[in-house]
Amino acid sequence: MAELAQLIDSEVFLAYATYTTIVLLKMMLMSVITAYFRITRKVFSNSEDTATFGKGENAKKFLWTDPAFECVCRGHLNDLEIIVPFISSGLLYALSGPALSTALLHFRIFIGARIFHTIAYLTPLPQPSRGLSWAAGYAVTISMAYRLLTTGLYP
Repeated sequence: MAELAQLIDSEVFLAYATYTTIVLLKMMLMSVITAYFRITRKVFSNSEDTATFGKGENAKKFLWTDPAFECVCRGHLNDLEIIVPFISSGLLYALSGPALSTALLHFRIFIGARIFHTIAYLTPLPQPSRGLSWAAGYAVTISMAYRLLTTGLYP
């Protein structure tokens, strides 16, 4: 295995860092979109957040009652569920010394799938578009993990 300094300076690691930054920014954008929907549609997940809109039964109608807001929240949660494994598997994958073209293919498919998944959630596009984009991103993460296990990281 190559020295750590060489691996970090490699084009594969730089590509990993670039694409990870893109997907993290996309995930952070989902937080902003969630907040936008929360404020503009007056939909909240905590009862204390509804205090400015009234008390008692009047305030309860602002708790998780908007389908578009719930859809945005589910998309954001889905990002958290799949992006975290991609980041950790991708880091180990990038440090394992794969071919640049193969690594770029993995990273680009994942980013494209996650961006399309977000569009499919927000638009909303009919199924199976969202499911297929999720599956593509998941398959990329599994592919990187499989390569790590089959290349013998630990003798």
